[in-house]
Amino acid sequence: MTVKLTTPITRDTARELNAGDRVLISGTIYTARDAAHKRLLEELSEGKKPPMELENLTIYYAGPAPAKPGQVIGSCGPTTSGRMDAYAPTLISMGQTAMIGKGERSPEVIDAMKKYGAVYFGAIGGAGALIAKSITSAEVIAYDDLGAEAIRRLTVSDFPAIVVIDSNGKSLYDRH
Repeated sequence: MTVKLTTPITRDTARELNAGDRVLISGTIYTARDAAHKRLLEELSEGKKPPMELENLTIYYAGPAPAKPGQVIGSCGPTTSGRMDAYAPTLISMGQTAMIGKGERSPEVIDAMKKYGAVYFGAIGGAGALIAKSITSAEVIAYDDLGAEAIRRLTVSDFPAIVVIDSNGKSLYDRH
């Protein structure tokens, strides 16, 4: 069964999803990798306003390639999520409800997901060109100096993913 989701993904919606659910996400999501996460949390600790609403936020851990003529965006595959593990619990506590990436997550991230009601989606690594076809618009909204790691607002239509870790901590990575 495939679940169609429209952002923003609320905590209640995140709590309804189960590890193994296939999803198609439509709406607004944001790209951010480790350099952007680091700067974002530094600015938040200084009391600065974030460049996007944190409540019910979905972040896609990706650094897209430049768009070729006629394209909205270049290849846009997921990056390894573990690099964001130092930052994710704070953002989850501030309202983030969904993350999209690849790879396992730390116990601290999973604990925050369980406590606050968040979900981790896996996107297919190596399929960046295919995933880019789900992106209908892309705009840099912060940290342009970071190049591919700038924060981008993406509009997506039927972005394919799978619930890898649900808000109860059930993980497809568990081997027992």
